[in-house]
Amino acid sequence: MDNDTLIKYYKDMLLIRRFEEKAAEMYTLGKIGGFCHLYIGQEAVAVGALAAIRKDDYVITAYRDHGHALAIGTDPKLVMAELFGKATGICKGKGGSMHLFDKEKNLLGGFAIVGGHIPLATGVGFAIKYRKEDKVCLCFFGEGAVNAGAFHESLNMAALWKLPVIFICENNRYGMGTPIERASAIYDISQRGSAYDMEHEHIDGADFNEVREHVKKAVDRAREKSLPTFIEIRTYRFMGHSMADPAHGHYRTREELTEQKRSDPINFIQERLTSEGLLDDNMVKAIGVEIEKNVAEAVAFADASPFPPIESVYDDLYV
Repeated sequence: MDNDTLIKYYKDMLLIRRFEEKAAEMYTLGKIGGFCHLYIGQEAVAVGALAAIRKDDYVITAYRDHGHALAIGTDPKLVMAELFGKATGICKGKGGSMHLFDKEKNLLGGFAIVGGHIPLATGVGFAIKYRKEDKVCLCFFGEGAVNAGAFHESLNMAALWKLPVIFICENNRYGMGTPIERASAIYDISQRGSAYDMEHEHIDGADFNEVREHVKKAVDRAREKSLPTFIEIRTYRFMGHSMADPAHGHYRTREELTEQKRSDPINFIQERLTSEGLLDDNMVKAIGVEIEKNVAEAVAFADASPFPPIESVYDDLYV
């Protein structure tokens, strides 16, 4: 990648971080309602993985979807407006935090049912192969989803039918709502992954370059040979599971959180670009100001936008 492209990905990661921090603030002010699951700490996964695909490829993810939408290029104003439930949102205020969908970017949704979208990704892979298209599908999910029967069935079918799907497990180490024990999650997933007669890899989610390189290899395999890959990316969320969940004190300690923040993916890429002479202190400061301005504009846009009228409840989103 050229220098400008590397800096762009740094900006993308920083945008996600500042956007999510502002979303947390807006949630506490009552501007955002319902559930809100933030992506803080996992930015290198979405940005690194999506850097490995083309614009005509497909992406489908779970409910922690703000980062994926921003990384794929969805306008931050439209994302924030959707979180606010406004008519100008990417789904006209009908999706909210967990159901972002961008037809133009081939983002086929955030889905709130744990593991419920994984069969859809397999279906997308089948459609690609049936139509003989030169495309792939990236499917993101958390480690809690591997306990669902649909996960096993979907990977089995993808392997049996040789479908161009890359299944990406964002293992942030606390599978919520499942009987999976945190300490055994890595082993459990790796063993299951090896059972499907497909390539499976385990990589560091704090390193943007490592994520991109491994996903690019899987994408090339899917595109050239129509073969699926299971990738477990070990990452960490710095916030709680949702805004209703404290960052620490309930099931993890402040010390654990502090230790994990030493591997902050934003700092990782910033230090690398600085050491390579691509960034300096003035550039970092200028980029920070630019990103904060973009996020502030997104909030102002969302706040000023109207709520959808009641008569639009049955309207098609894309009419």
